[in-house]
Amino acid sequence: MSGAALVGYSSSSEDEPGGSPGRSERGEPATHGAGLAQSSMPIPRLPMPDSVLNMFRDQEEEVTDDSSKHGGRVRNFPHERGNWATYVYLPCEIQEELLELRELLVSHARRYAVSLTAMEEFHVSLSQSVVLRYHWINPLVQSLKERVASFYRFFCTASQVKVYTNQHKTRTFVGLEVSCGHSQLLELVSEVDKVMEEFDLPTFYKNPSFHISLAWCAGDLTDKLEGQCLQELQEIVDGFEDSPFLLRFQWDQIRCRSGNKFFSFPLR
Repeated sequence: MSGAALVGYSSSSEDEPGGSPGRSERGEPATHGAGLAQSSMPIPRLPMPDSVLNMFRDQEEEVTDDSSKHGGRVRNFPHERGNWATYVYLPCEIQEELLELRELLVSHARRYAVSLTAMEEFHVSLSQSVVLRYHWINPLVQSLKERVASFYRFFCTASQVKVYTNQHKTRTFVGLEVSCGHSQLLELVSEVDKVMEEFDLPTFYKNPSFHISLAWCAGDLTDKLEGQCLQELQEIVDGFEDSPFLLRFQWDQIRCRSGNKFFSFPLR
């Protein structure tokens, strides 16, 4: 996301302003051995190796998004060098039983002609995905660290199956909505919002439905997933062994991801 600059260096003193080939610093003809005649011809330059010419070519080419290479996912904002996609969230520890529950939901959705892709990681979002310039990453992280330093660990329960779409309706998600622990999440979002406002970035959604997304698909397929399908998915969750214990989550840290950088803020 950040490109390295290709800097040109002079190969010798002959490239400096006022320099004259074949003369020493005192202006006298340079001699390189007894009996050798001084040549007035300029020294030919060696060609730049292809390996150097091609070193940064990939970084200079325009990035073209191809959703077919990403399971149909579409960027919410165009790629631009120096911009880093950034968001704040609560990471969820992956348990084997939760993976089994996810697979049951994905399999059942196929009966309604919906092909869901399993999420690779689970989390609860505390911010929108925003565009951050590279030089603002560390200041934002520092501000976020100060804002959340006083928060304690807490528990949440997420057992209600709900269907969500992203803001642009390009993706549909099946998730578990948080019930118990909602007030603590609102307090965290309030502090995260203050950080975003410091950097003139969008704040979180009003009246948010905090949730843990388990699977997704491209496009807006809410019509197929809601109604009878959603009711049956809820029955699967309610009937899953030890679901009350499984769907109770403890949050002990907040994370911020900016591009390929991760920052963690332990809760007290």
